[in-house]
Amino acid sequence: MRLLFVADGRSPTAINWMRYFVDRGDHVHLVSLFPCSPKIKLASLKVIPVAFSGYAAYQRTRLSKNSSTEERNTSGGIWTSIFSPQLRTNLRHWLVPKSLPEASMKLMDYITNINPDVVHAMRIPYEGMVTALVNPEQPFVLSTWGNDFSLHAPSNRMMGQLTEIALARADVLHTDCHKDLRLAKLWGYQGEKHLVLPGSGGVKLSDFSPEGRTKETEEIVIINPRGLRAYVRNDVFFEAVSLVAKKYKHLRVICPGMKNSSLVNKWLHQFSIVDKVDLLPLLPHSKMAALYRKASIVVSPSTHDGTPNSLLEAMASGCFPIVGEIESIREWITPGVNGLLVDPNDANDLANQIIEAIENPDLRERAADINLQIIKERASYSLGMEKVAELYDSLVGSN
Repeated sequence: MRLLFVADGRSPTAINWMRYFVDRGDHVHLVSLFPCSPKIKLASLKVIPVAFSGYAAYQRTRLSKNSSTEERNTSGGIWTSIFSPQLRTNLRHWLVPKSLPEASMKLMDYITNINPDVVHAMRIPYEGMVTALVNPEQPFVLSTWGNDFSLHAPSNRMMGQLTEIALARADVLHTDCHKDLRLAKLWGYQGEKHLVLPGSGGVKLSDFSPEGRTKETEEIVIINPRGLRAYVRNDVFFEAVSLVAKKYKHLRVICPGMKNSSLVNKWLHQFSIVDKVDLLPLLPHSKMAALYRKASIVVSPSTHDGTPNSLLEAMASGCFPIVGEIESIREWITPGVNGLLVDPNDANDLANQIIEAIENPDLRERAADINLQIIKERASYSLGMEKVAELYDSLVGSN
């Protein structure tokens, strides 16, 4: 089978999905809107840059001349040092859509050349949008991730219109939560075929499991795995950490994907918690699994979300989740049973919930057993990707 994915080739989520079909022996082609070097055996790779993605490539080239590997993986140069995550998102909402018509012409030529059996756009902005402008003759599968409807689609008129076009032209819709399936219909999806499945296909239990968890000591370890995102209230998180640190001296906070951030360093000094927080670079899955097994609590104060892969991986690894109270998260977390929900805009609420988790080890232990069972039943990578394979095969068979 010839499969064409229009996806961010830098994304571990997208790579995890595609790897299944590479390993199955399918011919997997990738069009990425961002320069990338995915470590899977693709039949072909085509980079079709849109606004800003070319600048990102320039920054990587500049940094590679005189920076360490770790610095190249975590620094975005002027782009990330001057502009906040929210401002960067706002700029993309206005400027990237204007570059999509030209990109769609290049994508059309590429589709014509390889003639895939299925075209799968893995995210609405901007992969689904550019694919919808092509309107391929082949079966068109569209994935929605996290904030496509709650953050991106309503941001301005053009983003809303392109979202509606993508949904109208998709033959099959994949969402990572039932909330997004409901919202997709409000935004105009009228197709009969849909699949609700974690964005990366699910959790590989061979990688993420409680086996080998670090035995708890006097030190309390908390992990925030979300990095810098426009919809994650990291300012609230660090203020909450400062409140918790007043009660617990032996507190250690781990933050992957935040190393070299001037904004984060500003918060650490503002809240006087520099000595409590370890800022790490972006890490591969293998290292993230070890961090989850080291931490007792995972915190994600997000204001928008679908089903975060980091949440599922942490749950599988035995971390106790404290996450923003969002409709999609309630599909996975029952407060007081297998996690706690918080107002992501309220540092006092978040601090109180962290303290609640610290002081109730029995709750955390019970939650770990419940969460592992949830992942096995609802978010196993092997079972989830079998469903995807059946979907692709049915589309090819009926085409």
